[in-house]
Amino acid sequence: MQSDTTTSPQPSTARGAVAVIANQRGELLLHLRDDLPGVIAWPDHWSLLGGGADGDESPAEAIVRELDEEAGLTVCDLAELFEIRDVHGSGQIITFFAGIWNGDETQLPLAEGVKLQFFAPEHLHILTIPPFIRDGIHRYLAARPA
Repeated sequence: MQSDTTTSPQPSTARGAVAVIANQRGELLLHLRDDLPGVIAWPDHWSLLGGGADGDESPAEAIVRELDEEAGLTVCDLAELFEIRDVHGSGQIITFFAGIWNGDETQLPLAEGVKLQFFAPEHLHILTIPPFIRDGIHRYLAARPA
C-alpha cells in the first residue's frame, strides 16, 4: 500500500469498505492505525474501521468480516451509504456503511491498530484523518437527522 503523500499511479479496481459507527450520544468510533509507513495505507492516522474486500467478497461481506477481525465488533443493521475512491492512498473504491453501537470501545479486543475511541463530531477537526475518510464522515454527518 502507498503512503498518504503519494497518489496511486492508476485507479485500482480493488474494493474496500469502512463503517461509520455512532453511539446514542452521536459520537463516532475512530480507529488509530498502526504507524507502519510503506506497509499500510494511512499509517498513524485516525480512520474508520474497515479494509479491503477479499477475492469476490462484496463490500457488505467485507465490512462485517473487517469489523469482527479488527475489533470483535458486530453491528446489526449496517446501512450502505455511498462510495469514495481513496485517490491519495490505496486507490481502492471504498464503500461507506453506517451503524449504531452503544458499547464501551475500551473493552473491544483490538486486533489491528493502536486504539479505538469515540469522538464528538465537533472534535474531529483536530485529528489527522485521511482525506477520503474525512469527506465520507462529512457526507454522513450532513445527511443524518439532527
